[in-house]
Amino acid sequence: MKTTTKTAAILIMAIMPGLNALAQQDTVFVANRDTVVTHYLLSPKDIESAKHILYVNEDVTTHIIMPENIKLVDISTAKIVGNQCTDNMVRIKPRGRMSENELAGTVTVIGERHLVQYEIVYTGMPTKAISSYVISQDELNRYNNPDVLMPEREMAAYAWAIYSSKRKFNNIRYSANGIRAVVNNIYTIGDYFFIDYSLYNDTKIKYDIDEVRIKLTDKKEAKATNSQTIELTPVYMLNHSRSFKGAYRNVMVIEKLTFPDEKVLKMEISENQISGRVVYLSIEYADILHADGFSEKMLKDLTSYQNK
Repeated sequence: MKTTTKTAAILIMAIMPGLNALAQQDTVFVANRDTVVTHYLLSPKDIESAKHILYVNEDVTTHIIMPENIKLVDISTAKIVGNQCTDNMVRIKPRGRMSENELAGTVTVIGERHLVQYEIVYTGMPTKAISSYVISQDELNRYNNPDVLMPEREMAAYAWAIYSSKRKFNNIRYSANGIRAVVNNIYTIGDYFFIDYSLYNDTKIKYDIDEVRIKLTDKKEAKATNSQTIELTPVYMLNHSRSFKGAYRNVMVIEKLTFPDEKVLKMEISENQISGRVVYLSIEYADILHADGFSEKMLKDLTSYQNK
């Protein structure tokens, strides 16, 4: 039995040479079994040269916080347990006690636009373990998904800044059946239009929103012989409330586009019952071209608001 155990140890060490790149191997023989358990211990030199290490302890829950929504979390070994507890937060913990400076595994966090990886190292001192770790912008810059132009959390930050700003538009409005609608602001940020609008209910009957649609259509839709309407899909809506009694405000985000003078962007907000209380807001291209949102100062103010 002793000879068999040594032979198994030599065989395992021979077929796993690549795993020695990051750590020293500490082989532990298990009594009455023909198997071995291999621990990978980081040397002080390894730890000093490593850039992305998170220390964990069985008595501490480690929270990894990403500044954008998380799409996927990969935990490389069964030595680490964890889950995604919120849209942008992951919590992990070792399954049990390990050797000091033992490499427990790798955690990969994939967001909407970025990817980060961390080597998880065990420490016997709970005070040394990291309970909360916020991923920095420098780490996010290691990888950018070119298919995502703006992460949702960044979009939300801009939308909240716009939602809190003063109204600067006065010419786009609608009123019928006791419902008034106005466009407060239009901003262009990156590859998106942010349309800030408000609804006012002058009746005693609450307004239940069924759907909000936006279309690119002809100005003289009724008279056009070849009328063409293109329905656009908002990429983000700030306010998800479905009913209101007095006032309602929202910010809709759509992909930036250009269109000819004979076309118009038409918002249609319909009620959740057969009442005829449908709201229409028409935005001409001239309104977008002359919007105060194009001001560089406004964009800087929005960025400053986001970074507070």
